[in-house]
Amino acid sequence: MAKLYFHFSTMNAGKSAILLQAAHNYRERGMEVLLLTARLDDRAGAGRIASRIGIEAGAETFAPGDDLFARIGARLAEGPCACVFVDEAQFLSREQVWQLARAADDLEVPVMCYGLRVDFRGELFPGSAALLAWADDLREVRTICHCGRKATMVVRLGPDGQPERDGAQVVIGGNDTYVSLCRRHWREAVGR
Repeated sequence: MAKLYFHFSTMNAGKSAILLQAAHNYRERGMEVLLLTARLDDRAGAGRIASRIGIEAGAETFAPGDDLFARIGARLAEGPCACVFVDEAQFLSREQVWQLARAADDLEVPVMCYGLRVDFRGELFPGSAALLAWADDLREVRTICHCGRKATMVVRLGPDGQPERDGAQVVIGGNDTYVSLCRRHWREAVGR
C-alpha cells in the first residue's frame, strides 16, 4: 500500500539532500521517479532541486493552483513511476496535500514530501499543517542549534543582520537569511 510521507525540519537540515539521495536510489535500480518543487523557490534555478552539499537534479515545478493529482495521473499514464518526491512541501496548499494523499491512496504511488514545519515566527506553513494532519508517516530530519541542542525553530535575519519578528511568511533565502535554532535560543533571539 502506497503512503504519503512528510519529512520535516528547519532550514539547513539536509532535507533536499535526503530527497535527492532517495531519488537516486530508485533510479539506480532502474525505477522512474517524479520530482516536484515549488515554482517560487528558484534559488537553484527554475525547476531545480539543489542541496547545500552540491548535489542537484531537475524537477517539474508546482504553483498554488496546480492539480497535482491530475499531474501525477498523467505521468503514470506515460509509464511506470515508482515514487513521487516533493521538495519545499511547505508551499503546498491544503488542497494540494489532499491531492497528494489521493495519489497515494487511489493511484497507489508513494509520495514523499520534504519541507519546513514552521516559519520564522514559529507558525506552521499551510502545507506543513495539512501534511502533519494527514500524512501516513511523519519523519523528522534533525539538525542542531549553535548550542548543540536539536534545532526546531528558525529566525529570519533582516538587512541589518538582526532577527525579524514580523513580515511576510515567505521570503526565499538561504544561510544568509535564515538560522536554525533550538526553541530557547529562538525565544531569546526574537524576544519571547
